[in-house]
Amino acid sequence: MNIAILTFDGFNELDSFIAAGILNRMRSEAWNVQICCPSEFVTSMNGVKIFAQQALEFANTADAVLFGSGMLTRDIAKNQAILSRIKLNPTKQLIAGQCSGALLMSALGLLHGLPACTDLTTKPWLVESGVEVINQAFYAKNQLATAGGCLSSQYLAAWVIAKLAGQSACEAAINYVAPVGEKEQTFEHCWSVISPYI
Repeated sequence: MNIAILTFDGFNELDSFIAAGILNRMRSEAWNVQICCPSEFVTSMNGVKIFAQQALEFANTADAVLFGSGMLTRDIAKNQAILSRIKLNPTKQLIAGQCSGALLMSALGLLHGLPACTDLTTKPWLVESGVEVINQAFYAKNQLATAGGCLSSQYLAAWVIAKLAGQSACEAAINYVAPVGEKEQTFEHCWSVISPYI
């Protein structure tokens, strides 16, 4: 499985790295999780500079694509030079947006009238783009998902694993990253959030 985590300048480290860390628990099953960027490197909202593992175009043939968020997403959503490089197919790919990543999904016409989750800062911009924002951490329908709040990135990662590899694989990945002494409760809560949408 090829998994693309789209990461842009001004990115939120929690969104991209938590998802990458959880999804990489599937490396033993030959999952190939890649941070994909529009340039050779990008700098986070807190000044962390990372090199791209892949270009944005890697996402176009990936099995799953996650749009990370960041403080420059509103500008990126208007940048056709960047958006034109992303050509996704929601009938063949799982596609998910974290916080303001939902704004990029909207700009690409992927939400198709679906409600979406996002962070409080992005909410008015997403509403302005014609998307109904719902007050919950996670929502999905068919191949599309959105999550709101940095720590909800675990739900996107868990949803991708559950959709592509099943509940047991999802449980193993979440248990690995969950706090000691809270593993069972962490998975049970995570599963209660995503299971209605599997």
